[in-house]
Amino acid sequence: MQEQYPIRKLFPGLEEGLYEEMMKHGDIREIPAGTVMLRKGQSIRSTMLILQGIVKLYQEDEEGNEFFMYDIEPGEACAVSMVCTYRQENSQVVAKALTDVTVLTIPLQYMDEWLGKYKSWHYFVIRTWRARYEELLNTINEIAFKNMDERLEFYIKGQVKKMGRQIKLTHQEIATDLNSSREVISRLMKKMEKNGWVIIHRNSFEWIKP
Repeated sequence: MQEQYPIRKLFPGLEEGLYEEMMKHGDIREIPAGTVMLRKGQSIRSTMLILQGIVKLYQEDEEGNEFFMYDIEPGEACAVSMVCTYRQENSQVVAKALTDVTVLTIPLQYMDEWLGKYKSWHYFVIRTWRARYEELLNTINEIAFKNMDERLEFYIKGQVKKMGRQIKLTHQEIATDLNSSREVISRLMKKMEKNGWVIIHRNSFEWIKP
């Protein structure tokens, strides 16, 4: 694992003994894009550290409607799995592989042990919780204080940062993430195209705004 996935580079600043335990006790899983990795109500017995790819977290209501929360990228951990694992609770969110994903799963018993044994792991868990909390605040700010065209631009810029200027998302997928309708997103995307911000393709688009 050390050669193929440089965990020291992805997760810097940890003690050497912790790196060794992560490689010894962690389990690597390769997950195809589109796979639901975590379901609402699911019991969680391990936490996930992302080695490769992007994982999308969202809320889902009883009718199956989705509300996008945030993405998790390489070098980051799933804060939800950390909280649920530590408190032995069931998940309240859904996690899906946005791209092909490789994760390192850490069983519950080591999560508890490392919190007391390694100060760097304690700080890493706190940083992970704080980062996710700040992302949720940004999401709430976008919903509460900005109109849909501003939210759409903010969302697209976030996707460009993660995946590059060629974005393989349909208008329906964007609408689902933004809790809007496909018609509204299509109208706003056409407006962006007219302004020279995007080039729209079938099931994808290219962001060209400087």
